[in-house]
Amino acid sequence: MPESNTEPLSEPGNALSVLVISLLKGVLYLEHDPSLWNSLILLQARVRDHIAVLGLELVLDEAEGYAFLRAQPEVEDETGSSANQLPRLIARRPLSFSVSLLLALLRKKLAEFDAGGDATRLILSREEIVELVRVFLPERSNEAKMIDQIETHINKIVELGFLRRLKPNVTVNAEKGSNFEVRRILKAFVDAQWLSDFDDRLAAYQAQLNGNDEEDSDA
Repeated sequence: MPESNTEPLSEPGNALSVLVISLLKGVLYLEHDPSLWNSLILLQARVRDHIAVLGLELVLDEAEGYAFLRAQPEVEDETGSSANQLPRLIARRPLSFSVSLLLALLRKKLAEFDAGGDATRLILSREEIVELVRVFLPERSNEAKMIDQIETHINKIVELGFLRRLKPNVTVNAEKGSNFEVRRILKAFVDAQWLSDFDDRLAAYQAQLNGNDEEDSDA
C-alpha cells in the first residue's frame, strides 16, 4: 500500500478543538503555523459545521494563506425583521474616521501593487504611509501634530492585524525609520466592489476631513 503524502491526525477530535479555539482567538496564517494550517485544510468542512451553530462562518483564502471567523450575515424574514437572532459572538469593531481612511488608502495601494508586478509582499516605510494620508489633509495642518496622529493610526492598524511592523534589519525601502508590511488579509475586509466606488468615497472623506469632523464607522 503506498504511503500517503499527508501525515494523519492522531487525535482528530483534539485537532478540531485546537483549530476552532485558535480561530476564535484571531486570524490563522499559513506562515505562522504550517502544521495547524494543514489541519485546517483537511478539516475545514468539520470546522464550518462546528462554528455554524455559533452563528459564525469561516473565511479561508488558501492562495493568500489566511483564515478567520466572522459572523454569518443576517437574513431578513418576510416582515423585514432579522431571522438570525443569535447574539453576536464576534463584535463589530468601531473605527475612527481617520483609521478607516488609512485602511482604504492601504487597500488601494495593495491593489495597485498587485496589478504592477510579480512580488507578493507590499512593504511601505513610515514616510510612505504618511504621504498617503498627507494629500487628504488641509494645508494648514501642523506637521508635527499630523505625523503624531498618523503614527497613532498606524499603531491601531498594526493592532488590528492589517499592518505588520518589520524588524529594524529589514531594509526593503532603504528608508530611515520603521517599515511595515501590508497584510493581504486587508483584501477580505475591503473588497473589489468597495474599491470600485473608491473615488467617490475619497471625495467624501476629503470633504469630511476639511470640515474637521471626526466620526465613527464600522469595519
